[in-house]
Amino acid sequence: MKDQLRPPTKLSRLSLFRSLWYRSRSDIRDDAEASRAVTMPTRAGVPPLAQVLRRLLLALFVLALTTFIVYIDREGYNDNSDGSVDLLDAAYYATVTLSTTGYGDVTPVSDTARFINIVVITPLRVVFLIILVGTTLEVLTERTRQQVRVHRWRSRLRDHVVVVGYGTKGRHAAETLVGQGIAKDRIVVVDAQKKATLTAAEDGLVSVLGDATRSETLLKAEIHTASQVIVCPQRDDTTALVTLTARQLNRRATIVVAAREDENVPLLKQSGADTVITSSSSAGRLLGVAMVSPVVAGTLEDLMTLGSGLDIVERPVEHAEIGRAPRACADLIVAVVRGKKLLDYADPDLTTLERGDRVVTVSRAKVVEPA
Repeated sequence: MKDQLRPPTKLSRLSLFRSLWYRSRSDIRDDAEASRAVTMPTRAGVPPLAQVLRRLLLALFVLALTTFIVYIDREGYNDNSDGSVDLLDAAYYATVTLSTTGYGDVTPVSDTARFINIVVITPLRVVFLIILVGTTLEVLTERTRQQVRVHRWRSRLRDHVVVVGYGTKGRHAAETLVGQGIAKDRIVVVDAQKKATLTAAEDGLVSVLGDATRSETLLKAEIHTASQVIVCPQRDDTTALVTLTARQLNRRATIVVAAREDENVPLLKQSGADTVITSSSSAGRLLGVAMVSPVVAGTLEDLMTLGSGLDIVERPVEHAEIGRAPRACADLIVAVVRGKKLLDYADPDLTTLERGDRVVTVSRAKVVEPA
């Protein structure tokens, strides 16, 4: 499906592995800047006690494995106290060896035992130490893991949706996109407020912290590879600047913006917006309708709220509907997009549905699983 995220290409996988071994100075700088600005979706954390128990079990497993290896080759070891090595001596030797204490009272004397110490027990000692200091290592490697994660995300992102502004309008726009079947990893939020980016991350969305009127901020959101852009800051002057910048960086993307005042609509369209939604006038019209007929206002609200009862959606004409009259179809078809022309249900030219049409229908809400 067009709305699904493209699978990672072989080239993007090679780019990720290459970044683990070698990165140019420009790559390091770009990834470092992106990792500071990009907030990845919040992952489910493991409780601290569960982490400690997991590491303790791993440490005990490494200790038991080392004990078993030493006991199997016990003939190659010498105990200074009695000359023989039993299971307790093997466990004792494993403990002091893995902890790097090494009293020297139990030592490998045969060539086989010494070889096993070199190629097996020494790596196990390293693993044991890594487990013991795992918390410190996590803190030290968190920045590297963040950079690798951001690099992987940037290399895979194509034909996504950029939502500028994660206030009430931006949040509901993202919820509607997810309800339409667009995967969360295809939606990138840009906002200048840290609280908004953290909220987006908690909602499972990648977010970029920064001023969206600046090109470098939008480039961190990979806007040059986006297919759609939604612009909904709080101020119309900010909206105009963001729209200009977005259109300059991406000539092919569909840009939908929200304006507060009708007088700013022509300016926003000249700035590069394909569609402008005026929030104040739309709210005013809905208030007027609600005053005259609350039922009609409730129906309109229902149609605009995806999954609440009735949905108005645009979709391709189905094979079974081709050649049929719009009124003969199961869904209520209110308009048809044919080429670049919009035909409403009463248009005399709209007698039958044709291949390639897109229909605007009103139907019962369906639960759509995110892609």
